[in-house]
Amino acid sequence: MAVKWSGGHSSSVLCLNVSTEGLVASGAERGELALWDGGGSPVAQLRLPQAEDVTSVVFSPRRPSTLYASHGETISVLDVRSLQKPLQRFHENKEEINCLSVNDTDSFLAAADDSGTIKVVDLESKKVSQSLRHFNICSSVAFRPQRPQSLVSCGLDMQVMLWNLQKARPLWTMNLQECDMEEESLQSAGQFFNPPLAHSLSVASCGNVFGCGAQDGKVRIFQVTSVRFECELEFQAHSLGVSQVLFMPEVYWLFSGGNDGKVLLWDVSSYVGKQQKNSAKSLHRRRAQVAASSRKDGKLNKVASKEHPGIVPKLSIEHGEKVNWLSCAEIKGSRRVLVADQTSSVSAYPLPE
Repeated sequence: MAVKWSGGHSSSVLCLNVSTEGLVASGAERGELALWDGGGSPVAQLRLPQAEDVTSVVFSPRRPSTLYASHGETISVLDVRSLQKPLQRFHENKEEINCLSVNDTDSFLAAADDSGTIKVVDLESKKVSQSLRHFNICSSVAFRPQRPQSLVSCGLDMQVMLWNLQKARPLWTMNLQECDMEEESLQSAGQFFNPPLAHSLSVASCGNVFGCGAQDGKVRIFQVTSVRFECELEFQAHSLGVSQVLFMPEVYWLFSGGNDGKVLLWDVSSYVGKQQKNSAKSLHRRRAQVAASSRKDGKLNKVASKEHPGIVPKLSIEHGEKVNWLSCAEIKGSRRVLVADQTSSVSAYPLPE
Protein backbone atom coordinates (compact mmCIF):
# COMPACT_ATOMS: atom_id res chain seq x y z
CA MET A 1 0.00 0.00 0.00
CA ALA A 2 1.38 3.38 -0.99
CA VAL A 3 1.96 6.25 1.41
CA LYS A 4 1.14 9.56 -0.28
CA TRP A 5 3.54 12.43 0.22
CA SER A 6 1.43 15.58 -0.12
CA GLY A 7 1.76 19.28 0.52
CA GLY A 8 4.90 19.91 -1.48
CA HIS A 9 3.34 20.69 -4.86
CA SER A 10 0.19 22.04 -6.43
CA SER A 11 0.78 20.56 -9.90
CA SER A 12 2.02 17.37 -11.56
CA VAL A 13 5.33 16.03 -10.17
CA LEU A 14 7.76 15.42 -13.04
CA CYS A 15 11.02 14.23 -11.45
CA LEU A 16 12.65 12.87 -8.29
CA ASN A 17 16.10 12.28 -6.82
CA VAL A 18 17.49 11.12 -3.47
CA SER A 19 20.71 12.41 -1.88
CA THR A 20 23.31 10.19 -0.24
CA GLU A 21 21.99 11.53 3.07
CA GLY A 22 18.41 10.46 2.33
CA LEU A 23 16.92 13.84 1.45
CA VAL A 24 14.40 13.63 -1.41
CA ALA A 25 14.01 16.37 -4.03
CA SER A 26 11.06 16.64 -6.40
CA GLY A 27 10.39 18.95 -9.31
CA ALA A 28 6.99 19.77 -10.76
CA GLU A 29 5.23 21.87 -13.35
CA ARG A 30 5.31 25.69 -13.12
CA GLY A 31 8.75 25.84 -11.52
CA GLU A 32 7.87 24.06 -8.29
CA LEU A 33 10.71 22.47 -6.34
CA ALA A 34 10.30 20.66 -3.00
CA LEU A 35 12.49 18.86 -0.47
CA TRP A 36 11.17 16.00 1.68
CA ASP A 37 12.42 14.25 4.79
CA GLY A 38 12.37 10.47 5.13
CA GLY A 39 8.91 10.56 6.66
CA GLY A 40 7.39 12.17 3.59
CA SER A 41 6.96 15.66 5.03
CA PRO A 42 7.96 18.67 2.91
CA VAL A 43 10.81 20.55 4.59
CA ALA A 44 11.40 23.28 1.98
CA GLN A 45 9.76 24.64 -1.15
CA LEU A 46 10.81 27.04 -3.89
CA ARG A 47 9.38 28.36 -7.14
CA LEU A 48 12.15 28.76 -9.71
CA PRO A 49 12.33 31.83 -11.99
CA GLN A 50 9.99 32.09 -14.99
CA ALA A 51 7.89 29.27 -13.47
CA GLU A 52 9.13 26.82 -16.12
CA ASP A 53 8.50 23.11 -15.54
CA VAL A 54 11.22 21.44 -13.43
CA THR A 55 12.08 18.46 -15.64
CA SER A 56 15.04 16.90 -13.80
CA VAL A 57 16.71 17.14 -10.39
CA VAL A 58 19.96 15.51 -9.29
CA PHE A 59 22.05 15.76 -6.12
CA SER A 60 25.82 16.01 -6.20
CA PRO A 61 27.27 12.61 -5.16
CA ARG A 62 30.21 14.26 -3.38
CA ARG A 63 28.40 17.30 -1.94
CA PRO A 64 24.89 16.18 -0.96
CA SER A 65 23.87 19.73 -0.06
CA THR A 66 24.22 20.73 -3.74
CA LEU A 67 21.23 20.16 -5.99
CA TYR A 68 21.06 20.68 -9.77
CA ALA A 69 17.63 21.38 -11.25
CA SER A 70 16.70 21.86 -14.90
CA HIS A 71 13.82 24.15 -15.84
CA GLY A 72 13.28 25.15 -19.45
CA GLU A 73 16.70 25.65 -21.02
CA THR A 74 18.35 26.51 -17.69
CA ILE A 75 20.16 24.54 -14.98
CA SER A 76 20.02 26.06 -11.49
CA VAL A 77 22.52 25.14 -8.79
CA LEU A 78 20.96 25.24 -5.32
CA ASP A 79 22.02 24.75 -1.71
CA VAL A 80 19.44 22.55 0.01
CA ARG A 81 20.53 23.76 3.46
CA SER A 82 18.98 27.10 2.56
CA LEU A 83 16.66 26.62 -0.40
CA GLN A 84 16.51 30.14 -1.76
CA LYS A 85 17.46 31.70 -5.07
CA PRO A 86 19.97 29.70 -7.16
CA LEU A 87 23.65 30.06 -6.31
CA GLN A 88 24.50 29.74 -9.99
CA ARG A 89 22.85 29.13 -13.34
CA PHE A 90 23.98 27.44 -16.53
CA HIS A 91 22.22 28.41 -19.74
CA GLU A 92 24.03 26.37 -22.38
CA ASN A 93 21.17 24.32 -23.88
CA LYS A 94 19.03 25.93 -26.58
CA GLU A 95 15.89 23.87 -26.03
CA GLU A 96 14.09 22.38 -23.03
CA ILE A 97 16.23 20.04 -20.94
CA ASN A 98 14.81 16.55 -20.33
CA CYS A 99 17.42 14.90 -18.13
CA LEU A 100 20.46 15.73 -15.99
CA SER A 101 23.27 13.45 -14.83
CA VAL A 102 26.34 14.11 -12.68
CA ASN A 103 29.34 11.77 -12.70
CA ASP A 104 30.38 10.17 -9.43
CA THR A 105 33.44 12.41 -9.03
CA ASP A 106 31.23 15.50 -9.30
CA SER A 107 33.41 16.87 -12.09
CA PHE A 108 30.96 16.82 -15.03
CA LEU A 109 27.26 17.58 -15.45
CA ALA A 110 25.40 16.38 -18.56
CA ALA A 111 22.13 17.92 -19.79
CA ALA A 112 20.07 16.29 -22.59
CA ASP A 113 17.53 18.43 -24.42
CA ASP A 114 14.78 18.54 -27.05
CA SER A 115 17.19 19.48 -29.86
CA GLY A 116 18.99 16.17 -29.37
CA THR A 117 22.00 17.91 -27.84
CA ILE A 118 23.82 16.81 -24.69
CA LYS A 119 25.76 19.66 -23.14
CA VAL A 120 28.51 18.47 -20.82
CA VAL A 121 29.59 21.13 -18.31
CA ASP A 122 32.96 20.99 -16.57
CA LEU A 123 31.93 21.84 -13.01
CA GLU A 124 35.40 23.11 -12.11
CA SER A 125 35.81 25.57 -14.98
CA LYS A 126 32.02 26.17 -15.23
CA LYS A 127 32.28 25.85 -19.01
CA VAL A 128 30.95 23.42 -21.62
CA SER A 129 33.58 20.79 -22.35
CA GLN A 130 31.59 18.77 -24.91
CA SER A 131 28.49 19.09 -27.06
CA LEU A 132 27.18 15.66 -28.10
CA ARG A 133 24.33 15.02 -30.57
CA HIS A 134 21.34 12.78 -31.26
CA PHE A 135 19.26 13.12 -34.43
CA ASN A 136 16.05 13.81 -32.50
CA ILE A 137 14.98 14.62 -28.93
CA CYS A 138 17.48 13.24 -26.41
CA SER A 139 15.29 11.92 -23.62
CA SER A 140 17.82 10.47 -21.18
CA VAL A 141 21.52 10.59 -20.33
CA ALA A 142 23.45 8.80 -17.56
CA PHE A 143 27.07 8.72 -16.48
CA ARG A 144 28.41 5.23 -15.77
CA PRO A 145 29.41 4.60 -12.14
CA GLN A 146 33.16 4.25 -11.55
CA ARG A 147 33.82 5.65 -15.04
CA PRO A 148 33.66 9.46 -14.79
CA GLN A 149 34.50 10.02 -18.48
CA SER A 150 31.89 7.60 -19.83
CA LEU A 151 28.15 8.07 -20.35
CA VAL A 152 25.21 6.55 -22.21
CA SER A 153 22.25 8.29 -23.81
CA CYS A 154 19.04 7.52 -25.69
CA GLY A 155 16.42 9.43 -27.62
CA LEU A 156 13.39 9.58 -29.84
CA ASP A 157 15.65 8.82 -32.81
CA MET A 158 15.58 5.22 -31.43
CA GLN A 159 19.34 5.43 -30.87
CA VAL A 160 21.22 4.27 -27.79
CA MET A 161 24.76 5.66 -27.65
CA LEU A 162 27.92 5.11 -25.63
CA TRP A 163 30.19 8.15 -25.24
CA ASN A 164 33.62 8.99 -23.88
CA LEU A 165 34.21 12.65 -23.04
CA GLN A 166 37.55 12.60 -24.82
CA LYS A 167 35.75 12.13 -28.14
CA ALA A 168 32.97 14.10 -29.81
CA ARG A 169 31.53 11.09 -31.64
CA PRO A 170 29.89 8.11 -29.92
CA LEU A 171 32.08 5.06 -29.34
CA TRP A 172 29.15 2.79 -30.16
CA THR A 173 25.58 3.28 -31.40
CA MET A 174 22.64 0.91 -31.60
CA ASN A 175 19.38 1.60 -33.40
CA LEU A 176 16.62 -0.17 -31.46
CA GLN A 177 14.49 -0.60 -34.57
CA GLU A 178 17.30 -2.32 -36.46
CA CYS A 179 18.06 -4.43 -33.39
CA ASP A 180 14.43 -5.61 -33.32
CA MET A 181 14.44 -6.44 -37.02
CA GLU A 182 17.47 -8.68 -36.51
CA GLU A 183 15.70 -10.67 -33.82
CA GLU A 184 12.04 -10.63 -34.86
CA SER A 185 10.19 -11.69 -37.96
CA LEU A 186 9.34 -8.76 -40.20
CA GLN A 187 6.00 -7.11 -39.62
CA SER A 188 3.42 -8.04 -42.24
CA ALA A 189 2.05 -5.26 -44.41
CA GLY A 190 -0.60 -3.26 -42.61
CA GLN A 191 0.24 -4.64 -39.18
CA PHE A 192 0.50 -1.95 -36.51
CA PHE A 193 4.06 -1.22 -35.55
CA ASN A 194 4.96 0.81 -32.48
CA PRO A 195 8.47 2.24 -32.98
CA PRO A 196 10.91 1.83 -30.06
CA LEU A 197 11.35 5.52 -29.23
CA ALA A 198 13.73 5.40 -26.27
CA HIS A 199 12.53 7.25 -23.15
CA SER A 200 14.70 6.32 -20.19
CA LEU A 201 18.07 4.84 -19.17
CA SER A 202 19.48 3.53 -15.91
CA VAL A 203 22.97 2.16 -15.29
CA ALA A 204 23.60 -0.57 -12.71
CA SER A 205 26.08 0.05 -9.88
CA CYS A 206 28.76 -2.03 -11.65
CA GLY A 207 28.78 0.49 -14.52
CA ASN A 208 28.80 -2.24 -17.19
CA VAL A 209 25.08 -3.03 -17.38
CA PHE A 210 22.30 -0.61 -18.26
CA GLY A 211 18.60 -0.78 -19.05
CA CYS A 212 16.50 1.15 -21.53
CA GLY A 213 12.73 1.66 -21.62
CA ALA A 214 10.96 2.47 -24.89
CA GLN A 215 7.62 3.43 -26.40
CA ASP A 216 6.96 -0.11 -27.66
CA GLY A 217 6.52 -1.27 -24.05
CA LYS A 218 9.80 -3.19 -24.02
CA VAL A 219 12.71 -3.10 -21.63
CA ARG A 220 16.14 -3.87 -23.07
CA ILE A 221 19.19 -4.77 -21.02
CA PHE A 222 22.62 -3.97 -22.44
CA GLN A 223 26.13 -4.90 -21.38
CA VAL A 224 29.17 -2.75 -22.07
CA THR A 225 32.44 -4.39 -23.05
CA SER A 226 35.32 -2.04 -23.77
CA VAL A 227 34.11 0.50 -26.35
CA ARG A 228 30.87 -1.23 -27.36
CA PHE A 229 27.74 -2.76 -25.89
CA GLU A 230 25.46 -5.68 -26.70
CA CYS A 231 21.77 -6.31 -26.08
CA GLU A 232 21.68 -9.19 -23.58
CA LEU A 233 17.92 -9.30 -22.99
CA GLU A 234 14.69 -7.74 -24.17
CA PHE A 235 11.18 -8.39 -22.96
CA GLN A 236 7.68 -6.95 -23.17
CA ALA A 237 7.24 -5.20 -19.83
CA HIS A 238 4.22 -2.91 -20.31
CA SER A 239 1.16 -2.71 -22.51
CA LEU A 240 1.99 0.95 -23.25
CA GLY A 241 5.26 2.88 -23.42
CA VAL A 242 7.93 2.45 -20.73
CA SER A 243 8.45 5.94 -19.34
CA GLN A 244 11.03 5.09 -16.65
CA VAL A 245 13.59 2.44 -15.74
CA LEU A 246 15.64 2.34 -12.54
CA PHE A 247 18.29 -0.09 -11.34
CA MET A 248 18.32 -0.67 -7.60
CA PRO A 249 21.71 -0.15 -5.92
CA GLU A 250 24.15 -3.06 -5.82
CA VAL A 251 21.87 -5.64 -7.49
CA TYR A 252 20.65 -6.41 -11.00
CA TRP A 253 17.05 -5.64 -10.08
CA LEU A 254 15.37 -3.14 -12.36
CA PHE A 255 12.18 -1.15 -11.83
CA SER A 256 10.11 -0.14 -14.84
CA GLY A 257 7.28 2.38 -14.85
CA GLY A 258 4.84 2.66 -17.72
CA ASN A 259 2.16 4.77 -19.31
CA ASP A 260 -0.16 1.87 -18.40
CA GLY A 261 0.03 2.94 -14.74
CA LYS A 262 2.09 -0.05 -13.59
CA VAL A 263 5.36 -0.19 -11.67
CA LEU A 264 7.17 -3.52 -12.04
CA LEU A 265 10.35 -4.99 -10.54
CA TRP A 266 12.47 -7.36 -12.65
CA ASP A 267 15.39 -9.59 -11.69
CA VAL A 268 17.79 -9.65 -14.65
CA SER A 269 20.78 -11.06 -12.76
CA SER A 270 20.67 -14.46 -14.48
CA TYR A 271 21.04 -12.75 -17.87
CA VAL A 272 23.96 -10.46 -17.04
CA GLY A 273 25.74 -11.78 -13.92
CA LYS A 274 27.56 -14.59 -15.71
CA GLN A 275 28.48 -12.34 -18.61
CA GLN A 276 30.53 -9.79 -16.66
CA LYS A 277 33.89 -11.33 -17.63
CA ASN A 278 33.09 -11.85 -21.29
CA SER A 279 35.47 -10.14 -23.65
CA ALA A 280 34.40 -8.09 -26.65
CA LYS A 281 35.73 -10.88 -28.83
CA SER A 282 33.49 -13.55 -27.32
CA LEU A 283 30.47 -11.24 -27.47
CA HIS A 284 31.15 -10.54 -31.12
CA ARG A 285 31.56 -14.26 -31.81
CA ARG A 286 28.31 -15.11 -30.03
CA ARG A 287 26.46 -12.41 -31.97
CA ALA A 288 27.86 -13.78 -35.24
CA GLN A 289 26.72 -17.28 -34.29
CA VAL A 290 23.23 -16.00 -33.52
CA ALA A 291 23.06 -14.17 -36.84
CA ALA A 292 24.21 -17.27 -38.73
CA SER A 293 21.79 -19.67 -37.06
CA SER A 294 18.78 -17.46 -36.38
CA ARG A 295 17.13 -17.62 -39.79
CA LYS A 296 15.73 -20.78 -41.31
CA ASP A 297 13.67 -20.76 -44.51
CA GLY A 298 13.48 -16.99 -44.28
CA LYS A 299 11.98 -17.02 -40.77
CA LEU A 300 13.51 -16.27 -37.42
CA ASN A 301 14.38 -19.18 -35.17
CA LYS A 302 12.92 -18.10 -31.83
CA VAL A 303 15.51 -20.11 -29.87
CA ALA A 304 18.22 -17.71 -31.00
CA SER A 305 16.27 -14.58 -30.08
CA LYS A 306 17.21 -12.55 -27.01
CA GLU A 307 13.57 -11.72 -26.42
CA HIS A 308 12.17 -13.56 -23.41
CA PRO A 309 8.36 -13.43 -23.47
CA GLY A 310 8.14 -15.61 -20.35
CA ILE A 311 10.07 -13.37 -17.97
CA VAL A 312 7.84 -12.35 -15.05
CA PRO A 313 8.18 -9.46 -12.59
CA LYS A 314 9.22 -10.12 -8.99
CA LEU A 315 6.86 -7.36 -7.88
CA SER A 316 3.87 -5.77 -9.61
CA ILE A 317 2.35 -2.50 -8.42
CA GLU A 318 -0.92 -1.32 -9.92
CA HIS A 319 -0.16 2.36 -9.47
CA GLY A 320 -3.00 3.55 -11.69
CA GLU A 321 -1.39 6.74 -13.03
CA LYS A 322 1.09 7.29 -15.86
CA VAL A 323 4.57 7.18 -14.30
CA ASN A 324 6.68 10.31 -14.74
CA TRP A 325 9.69 9.32 -12.62
CA LEU A 326 10.99 6.60 -10.29
CA SER A 327 13.48 6.77 -7.45
CA CYS A 328 14.57 4.50 -4.62
CA ALA A 329 15.12 5.58 -1.01
CA GLU A 330 16.00 3.87 2.25
CA ILE A 331 13.64 5.09 4.96
CA LYS A 332 13.91 3.91 8.56
CA GLY A 333 15.98 0.91 7.57
CA SER A 334 13.76 -0.32 4.74
CA ARG A 335 13.67 0.53 1.05
CA ARG A 336 10.87 2.35 -0.71
CA VAL A 337 10.25 2.96 -4.39
CA LEU A 338 9.11 6.53 -4.94
CA VAL A 339 6.76 7.26 -7.84
CA ALA A 340 5.98 10.62 -9.43
CA ASP A 341 2.94 10.78 -11.69
CA GLN A 342 0.33 13.15 -13.12
CA THR A 343 -0.83 14.16 -9.62
CA SER A 344 0.73 16.66 -7.20
CA SER A 345 1.79 13.99 -4.68
CA VAL A 346 4.62 11.45 -4.47
CA SER A 347 3.77 7.80 -3.78
CA ALA A 348 6.08 5.71 -1.57
CA TYR A 349 5.73 1.92 -1.81
CA PRO A 350 7.51 -0.37 0.68
CA LEU A 351 9.65 -3.10 -0.84
CA PRO A 352 9.60 -6.64 0.58
CA GLU A 353 12.87 -7.77 2.13
